[in-house]
Amino acid sequence: MPKGRIIKALSGFYYIEYNDEVIQCRGRGVFRKRKITPLVGDEVTFEFDKKEEGYILDIDQRKNELKRPPIANVDQAIIVSSVKEPDLSLNLLDKFLVLVEDKGIEPLLFVTKMDLLTPDEKTYWNQKLNYYSEIGCNVQFLSKYDQDMKELLSPYLTDKVSVFAGQSGVGKTSLLNKLIPSLDLETNKISESLGRGKHTTRHVELIPFENGLIADTPGFSAIDFSEIELEDLPHCFKEFRERSQSCKFRGCMHINEPQCAVKKSLEDGDIMKERYENYLQFYQEIKSRKPRY
Repeated sequence: MPKGRIIKALSGFYYIEYNDEVIQCRGRGVFRKRKITPLVGDEVTFEFDKKEEGYILDIDQRKNELKRPPIANVDQAIIVSSVKEPDLSLNLLDKFLVLVEDKGIEPLLFVTKMDLLTPDEKTYWNQKLNYYSEIGCNVQFLSKYDQDMKELLSPYLTDKVSVFAGQSGVGKTSLLNKLIPSLDLETNKISESLGRGKHTTRHVELIPFENGLIADTPGFSAIDFSEIELEDLPHCFKEFRERSQSCKFRGCMHINEPQCAVKKSLEDGDIMKERYENYLQFYQEIKSRKPRY
């Protein structure tokens, strides 16, 4: 039986890349009975007749899965954040980072609209964002004058399945249009009354690029931690994970425990105060979550 990857899902149809062709398929009824939905990015076994549409028979085990956007087997998340229009929110940035860390997805942070900053603002944001570089995030700064997007981004996209994520209105679709001009994706201007962009992307699709695949995904302004357990949260902060080995108690949550290496690093100024405050907020958010049955 042939095997391929789902590169688009639309209106109950799944489009599978196979031998430089795209085969239109439906899912078998057995998936509905088992409450399994094929996702873009899934590696699948299928059957097809060249005269008719095919059928997906089986889905390989996923290495990861995102619900918003619905996609599987992602290698890296390119988190696009603007410093202005809309203003950069470290809280929202940390939410994205926690989500991708929990899924074992490598984050790359692209910061746009740097050209809109005053010199003082630029100094402030360089200091804040350099911290993310120091803890192991790849941070790239972009302005509207960075014309050759292909040359700039290609090294990060080759041979990988990449997903673009970030707040609406930060320039994800514009970035993709510069990267692959033939896409001509729809962009909407910022809704100034809301301070955020309108949703412009209607479905998830994997687009071939540089021997890799890029997903164009809906922008969203809020995410939740419904799939993250409380005890897993500290592991989603890179700098906490490294220091937790030196905490007195195994499974230290870095809040009230004595001889906590994370809190000591916070006191010494080695952990950014905003990151720790965001951690406390996320901790409370997960702790107060209603139990699932």
